[in-house]
Amino acid sequence: MSHTDGDRSGQKSKGVFSTLVADGSWLFLKGEYKKAIESFTAALTLKPDEKSCYVGRSKCYLKMGQPENALRDAEASLKQDKTFFEGLYQKAEALYYMGEFEFALVFYHRGQKLRPQEFRLGIQKAQEAIENSVGSPSSVKLEIKGDLSFLQKDEERAQPITAIQQLTADNKQQTQKTPKNKKTTKQLLGEFYSDKIYLENLLKDDDLVKGKTKGGERLQDVIQSCLTYLDTCTELLVQEKPISVRQRDQKTEQQRGRKSRSSAASDPAHFLMKSLDDIDAELTSGNAEGSLKKAQDVMKMVQRWSEKDVPDKKEVLGSLHSCIGNALMDLGEMDKALDHHEKDLELAKQCNHSEAKSRALDNIGRVYAHTGKFTQAIEFWEKKIPLLRGGLEKTWLFHEIGWCYLELHRYEEARDSGLRSLAAADDICDEKWQMNANVLVAQSQMKLGHYEFCVDSFERALSYAALQEDDSATEAIRKALGEAKQHLSQ
Repeated sequence: MSHTDGDRSGQKSKGVFSTLVADGSWLFLKGEYKKAIESFTAALTLKPDEKSCYVGRSKCYLKMGQPENALRDAEASLKQDKTFFEGLYQKAEALYYMGEFEFALVFYHRGQKLRPQEFRLGIQKAQEAIENSVGSPSSVKLEIKGDLSFLQKDEERAQPITAIQQLTADNKQQTQKTPKNKKTTKQLLGEFYSDKIYLENLLKDDDLVKGKTKGGERLQDVIQSCLTYLDTCTELLVQEKPISVRQRDQKTEQQRGRKSRSSAASDPAHFLMKSLDDIDAELTSGNAEGSLKKAQDVMKMVQRWSEKDVPDKKEVLGSLHSCIGNALMDLGEMDKALDHHEKDLELAKQCNHSEAKSRALDNIGRVYAHTGKFTQAIEFWEKKIPLLRGGLEKTWLFHEIGWCYLELHRYEEARDSGLRSLAAADDICDEKWQMNANVLVAQSQMKLGHYEFCVDSFERALSYAALQEDDSATEAIRKALGEAKQHLSQ
């Protein structure tokens, strides 16, 4: 093979790789996670060390409820560069959704040193999860008192403990961060207080702490890490109400339930407002099951009330159907979700409530789009257009309609919807949606063979990605732009 042929082969391979990555990123944005995984996997066969592909595939696995696979890919992205912040974030997210909140917190903290804004929310939610789960930690639990056999028998446990140790390496000597009042510490740690005392006594045994685990770690370091973990838990809890109060609350669950029902009856408006906020907060934080259960419980209560108790009962029931539908969507129960959103739409029509009708049409369209029924999604979303309020809602809706047209190979309609989305994004100066809309227009122009316009739209999208410092989007757009330029030069 000649040198020229080799160059062409390399360029072709590079072009294929760029296309696969761009497709993977685009499919992820559309919610087509299985197809996106296929694209990223194919790209990795061409470039096995491409860390952005591992991050992209990790995001898909996480959306599909496969955190173990997401963690594996996140770790692969960190193989060559331990400070790769996107890989650190994915690792933290995967650990969080596996219930390993303490270790997720470790990697959120590491990432915060590199990108404070991106990791701040992760730190907050991991801390809250730890606070809520103390008393039955899922990872580090000292079950064998007066015996160090757990250190030899469970080598895997030593590795995460090391992660906590690394987090606190700069403050290794500052181990006593717990409250000075021993009674308070004992109350907060509960059954783990005796473990804390036991470990502190072990550290005084000079001969023992010089030993090593089967994995090669010094016992002194492992014991120190366990103490740091317990101190961290105490610090988190001391900011909240004492454990004794939590335990008392748990023991009086039925009484609180009766009190809640009493409060609801005396002030239903306030109760419903707070309940809807709580339901939304649960869903936003990623707890779809908790959101679903609370919404179902509130709905049962509201259904028993009369129109006299709640004059806008139908509107309230519609909101609850919407909440239940959204939670079911997050749980992958699309048929059930569709049923609740259709009930929301029917109630909105009965009440002649335009905002509720717009909400229901929006959600029904999303269900159809997620299940690949793009024609039906367009049908319901187009009914929503006369009800649009605000530029952000407008740019989002036209973008989604355009994406559906793109999936249906109706490229002219996709381009036109993309342009409408772009006009709305320009009106509100939203850089993220200006980027998204330009990408949609560019992809449509690419399919239509209008390569000059395609290049122009991709270049504008690239500039908006750079303004947002979105490295993943920048890389995907740059590669797609390169492919478009190749077409233009032919």
